[in-house]
Amino acid sequence: MPENSLRLLGLAKKAGRLEAGADASSAAADAGRAAMILSASDASERAQRQAMAMAERCGAVFIPLPYTGAELGGVIGRGCPVTVAVTDPGLAAAFAKALAEEDGRFREYAEALERASSAHKKKQQSPGRGVRNGKRR
Repeated sequence: MPENSLRLLGLAKKAGRLEAGADASSAAADAGRAAMILSASDASERAQRQAMAMAERCGAVFIPLPYTGAELGGVIGRGCPVTVAVTDPGLAAAFAKALAEEDGRFREYAEALERASSAHKKKQQSPGRGVRNGKRR
């Protein structure tokens, strides 16, 4: 039975907010859509370095997971991806929080993603410059 954090990755996949695989994750990072880049525990050193570079390139948080690619693939329904990108900041923060509750080593990632998620929410809520609020008479 998958742990709570893995279930959230399955939810992100169903919502269309998860990119699985190195190529799809890299495309999401290059487009600036990735909020979090994850790397499986059985990923090669080269794949981990590439995932870290993706995260740095787009300003996302990189998390090396305690799960294997087979465990990730079983939850999201796709092969054995060793690199995964979550494109929704809220889902990324919820995943990191659940992961931190399971293992305290991931607490700093959860805090960083929580800050990024709240900043993203504020940015979406504030009206743009010159936008009229209220009813026009």
